[in-house]
Amino acid sequence: MKMYLISDNVDTYTGMRLAGVEGVVVHERDELREALEKTLTDKTIGIVLLTEKFGQEFPEILDQFRLERQMPLLIEIPDRHGTGRKKDFITSYVTEAIGLKL
Repeated sequence: MKMYLISDNVDTYTGMRLAGVEGVVVHERDELREALEKTLTDKTIGIVLLTEKFGQEFPEILDQFRLERQMPLLIEIPDRHGTGRKKDFITSYVTEAIGLKL
């Protein structure tokens, strides 16, 4: 299975290309939807990496794809500006999931 990147900036795209991950740079809602649909036609793609900005700006598109399909797996990654998540996001995620504060 291959990874594929859908990025909102050229720097992340370039870095991932240097690591051997193919991808595309998009900026608009329609471009994102089109890029996601394109990945569905390629059965060799198992993981789609998306910059976190897409999760913040277009969560409904990502949620729709996650609910309707098991593959490919959609993973949000931070871009060159860092993560948009708070510092203890993993701890709060676990706390929410199991109901106990760690």
